[in-house]
Amino acid sequence: MKERQAQSAFAALSQETRLRIVRMLVKAGPDGMAAGAVAQEAEVSSSNVSFHLKELENAGLISSRREARSIIYAADYETLSGLIQFLMEDCCAGHPQICTPAIAQTCCTPAPAKKRKKAYA
Repeated sequence: MKERQAQSAFAALSQETRLRIVRMLVKAGPDGMAAGAVAQEAEVSSSNVSFHLKELENAGLISSRREARSIIYAADYETLSGLIQFLMEDCCAGHPQICTPAIAQTCCTPAPAKKRKKAYA
């Protein structure tokens, strides 16, 4: 990621509602959320959420797609990963032990597998 891209992303994330929306979309996963659901969960009006979603999309942090009459928004994990890499790029100064704890904490652990119920005949 280039510095100008990172600045644009950080500018978009510096606003409280937009940061909340990105975190919400990260949790939603690749399926994303409909704009109306984002507005409801973020507790903002439809017009307000549209403004914030446009800013996040312009910064490359989220993407949108149309499904029937809904617009679905999802986090752009590649850009978010690039932003983390941009921050961590020079962190270790040749000493990887410095960065290892920070990098390990940014990754989530897989959710435990759900146990299947046995079907009885």
